[in-house]
Amino acid sequence: MELLSGGPYLLIVNPAARRAARLVSIARRVFATAGASVEEVWTERSGHAAEIASARAGDVGAVVVLGGDGTLKEVAGALAHSGRPVGILPGGTGNLVARSLGIPMEADGAARVVLEGTPVSTDLGRIHGHGTPHWFAFSVSVGVDVRMLARTWPSAKRWFGALAYATTVLGEVVDFTTFRARITIDNEAVERDAAEVMIANIGSVLNDLLVLGPRIRSNDGRLDLCLYSPANARQAIGVLWRMARRRFDAPDRLLFRTGRVFRVECDPPQPVQADGELVGATPFDVEIDEGAAIFLVPRGRN
Repeated sequence: MELLSGGPYLLIVNPAARRAARLVSIARRVFATAGASVEEVWTERSGHAAEIASARAGDVGAVVVLGGDGTLKEVAGALAHSGRPVGILPGGTGNLVARSLGIPMEADGAARVVLEGTPVSTDLGRIHGHGTPHWFAFSVSVGVDVRMLARTWPSAKRWFGALAYATTVLGEVVDFTTFRARITIDNEAVERDAAEVMIANIGSVLNDLLVLGPRIRSNDGRLDLCLYSPANARQAIGVLWRMARRRFDAPDRLLFRTGRVFRVECDPPQPVQADGELVGATPFDVEIDEGAAIFLVPRGRN
C-alpha cells in the first residue's frame, strides 16, 4: 500500500493520555521537520475518537492515535475495512497493542514509524450483546484483570504507567476468587470454575514478559480462548510463573481453544473489559473480524 507522501495525517489526541501535551509537542516537531501536513483534533469524551475518525479519515492518508489501547481500539473499529492506515503514538498505561507491534514507546521514535513505517493488516475482535458493537485489538476478558482495572487509581496510572498495576496484584492474590464460566467456541462448549476468561487476539504483554497462551497471532483469522482455573492463590501465582516461562502443560488450570465465534456466560455475571475499558457485563458474544485494521509498524516487522 502506498501512503500519501508527507501525509496529510489526522492526529487524534486523547487529553487523558499520560503526558499528552509533552508527547504532542515532540510529535509535532518530528512531523514539522519532515514537512508532513497534520490536522490535530483532541477528544472530549469517551467515543469521541471513533466519531472523529469516521467523519474525517476520508480526507487523509493515515490516522494517528495519541492515547492508550482504549482510544486505539475506538479508532481501529471505526475504520474497520476502510483501508485507512492507523499510526500509534503510545500514551496509555500499558500500550499493549503498540508494544506487540514493535512501536517505540518514545514519542519521537513512534512518530518516525508513522512517517516511515509499513502498513500491516491485522485482525480485530468484535463484541456483541451490549447494544452498539465494540471492537478490540488485544483482548476481551472477565475476571482478575477487570478487578485490577477497578482497583488501580487513575492518578497512579498517569504517574507510573504499567507499574501502577503491580500494586494491585497483591490485593488480587489476597482476595482470590473464582466464578463459573461457560464458553462456547464455534460448536464446542466448555465449562469450569475460573479466575480469568480471556479471548485474545494478541498473545503477550509487556514485551513478552507474560505469554498468554500458545501460538496466538493477530493475523491468522482466529481468536484464542485462554481460560485460567487456579483453585487457590498459590496456584494463581503458579499460573503466572508458567505464563512467564511459556509453559502451558497444566490442563487442570490452563485451557486453550482457538475459534472464530465465541459466547461467554458466567455465574454470577461478571463485568467485561475490552482493551482496558469496561464495555458491559456477561453474557456476551465475540467474533473475529479478519483483516479489519491496518497499523503502521516499523519497517521489516510483519
